[in-house]
Amino acid sequence: MMTMIFGLKRTRHALAALGTSALFAILAPPSAQAQPDYPSRAITLLVPFAAGGSSDVVMRLVSAKVAESVKQTIVIENRPGGGGNVAALALKNAPPDGYTLMMGHTGTHAINATLYPDLKFDPIKDFQPITALISFNNILVVPEASPAKTAAELVAFAKSKPDGLTYGSQGVGAGGHLLGIILAKQTGIKLVHVPYRGVAPAVTDMVAGRIDMMFSSYLTSSPHIKGGKLRMLAIAGAQRHPEIPQVPTMSEAGFPGVEMEQWFGLFASAGTPDPIVRRLNREFVAALQSDDVKKVLLPQGSVIIPGTPEDLAARIARDVVALGKVVKDSGATPAE
Repeated sequence: MMTMIFGLKRTRHALAALGTSALFAILAPPSAQAQPDYPSRAITLLVPFAAGGSSDVVMRLVSAKVAESVKQTIVIENRPGGGGNVAALALKNAPPDGYTLMMGHTGTHAINATLYPDLKFDPIKDFQPITALISFNNILVVPEASPAKTAAELVAFAKSKPDGLTYGSQGVGAGGHLLGIILAKQTGIKLVHVPYRGVAPAVTDMVAGRIDMMFSSYLTSSPHIKGGKLRMLAIAGAQRHPEIPQVPTMSEAGFPGVEMEQWFGLFASAGTPDPIVRRLNREFVAALQSDDVKKVLLPQGSVIIPGTPEDLAARIARDVVALGKVVKDSGATPAE
């Protein structure tokens, strides 16, 4: 008993010697402590698609700008699979210290909440939003050998095929997957879904003629479109894009409702200290608004949409409900 009392006295004296500010730093939870030296080492940024796709290209471009500003390496780690769920689960289980981040998207933080009945993370509670990054609308593309020159001709072609047409997507639950289901339900055509671990390998297979069509980002498809290997039929957005004004919307092509905004955002683990979240927000927003980034992304059909962590949180809360209804109405399942 005497030993314990002596130990307590020594502890009190030691704490008193530290002073009030040091004592607060010891007792305060991690989220309340300042992070003046962040980042002091390399940051890992998870991208939930294969290398070479539109999201990967964007993230590498923006991250290089941020790395230059914070004077630390940002390592891009591609974690494709499960419609983005593999990367999201990895982030959920990462320490909330700002050294593991993720490029989330419409699928991981809105669609998958309804699509996957056994989702092992909560898209709202398990992550800390940092900033929205970009958005775009997919374009309906076919190989050069396709007989279809318009979306209406593609639908007619599909109706002439007893086994239907194959269509690729960026993965189960991605916008390209759901858009195919919506088009099939609206027109009565048969479409066989072929999911890939990202848009780049899907586009590669379509150029080779292994799949019949897909809803792809313009960023990934544009080199093949300009090279004459792929043909654009329509854009799945509410209006035409200024970079490709000759391409009609799906509504103008005769298929209203076949549209969906694809957005990407930056996330950390839930519980990441607020000073780190604000620092990351400032750095990534500044990078997105830089001329170096704009001159690459804007001509590729992207819309730059940076904002506050609260803005991204509100977007997620809205789309979990709105896109959840799209998933339910489409009848989509992870197995499709």
